[in-house]
Amino acid sequence: MVFTCGNPFLGAPSPGALAALRHVVPSIGQHGQRAWNGTEIRLKRATSRRGRDARRARWERVGLGADICPRLIGGSPGIVSCMDVYDVKHLHGMHVVHDGPRQAPPLLLIHGSGASGSSWSPVVPALAGQHHVIRVDLPGHGQSPPAPSYDVPEQAGRVAALLDGLGLRHVTVAGHSSGGYIATALAEQRPDLVGSLALISSGPSPGALLPQPVILRVLMAPPFGPLLWSVRSDTMIRKGISVVCNLPVDIPDDLVAEVRGMGYRTFRTVLRRNTAYIAERSVPERLTALGVPVLVIFGAADRRWEPSSAHQYDAVPNARVEQLPGVGHLPMFEAPEPTSQLLLDFAGTAADTGARDRQA
Repeated sequence: MVFTCGNPFLGAPSPGALAALRHVVPSIGQHGQRAWNGTEIRLKRATSRRGRDARRARWERVGLGADICPRLIGGSPGIVSCMDVYDVKHLHGMHVVHDGPRQAPPLLLIHGSGASGSSWSPVVPALAGQHHVIRVDLPGHGQSPPAPSYDVPEQAGRVAALLDGLGLRHVTVAGHSSGGYIATALAEQRPDLVGSLALISSGPSPGALLPQPVILRVLMAPPFGPLLWSVRSDTMIRKGISVVCNLPVDIPDDLVAEVRGMGYRTFRTVLRRNTAYIAERSVPERLTALGVPVLVIFGAADRRWEPSSAHQYDAVPNARVEQLPGVGHLPMFEAPEPTSQLLLDFAGTAADTGARDRQA
């Protein structure tokens, strides 16, 4: 088992994280071998329940608790990566990672269908320099357990409960692809929580969906989908992700592993619920009724949604539409610098405007 404190995109762990780990590791040496290698600790899993329970108690005493214990002790070998081990939580059934200073303006990032919070990794370093960045793994995705329902309004309700638990208000919420639908539904349900919305590659309506690449059609539909899903290779998963891109991308191992963990039925259900949400009422129509500042980022070469459909958002008051030349469906990976800069400029302006409005 390998525990790595330090996101591969963000560098070394904090001194506090290392101090906590140094406190814990000597006390569990009797259960197995340990070896330091930079910021990496290798732990041999205890073979008895008593040993596992004792190790769990030691983690909890130094404040790492249930958010990390299941990953390290519950029988799931692998790598846990984060900027700071204190910044990883499980709240309201969702794996949550915090980056950046907590006192900074909050910026919530919601991933798309089949992905995880790791899909934002290329833009997090730039965003966390100026914001308290919160990334979630939606239920059934990444390191979050499945949920009874994946209806978009219910997903938004879980995110609202998360923000309530964190005591956050007037948050800039950014959603990629179908994550934009959950961000929109969150603003519909709880306008007090959302200060502004950024939608990245979020198709406005079902009619904007392009014919999907063959590999995705095969993986998502019977009869071959259920058979191939459980035996997907890393190469196949990377192909499935990159096929919607227009520029070469490097898909990290942690994202591949988290995509692999999603069940076939869960993925199909999520896609159906997302389609139902935008079929009932288009995203631009929903946004028009909200009146919040909106940023829409769309790749001019998006391979999942018709790129020209981005202009459907032109009808939304307070909306700014930005198209990135030559970029496909994953601007965070294909064009991380312009994407993060657009988000920073928008979030900064929205935060300043919101502060003035609250003072008025």
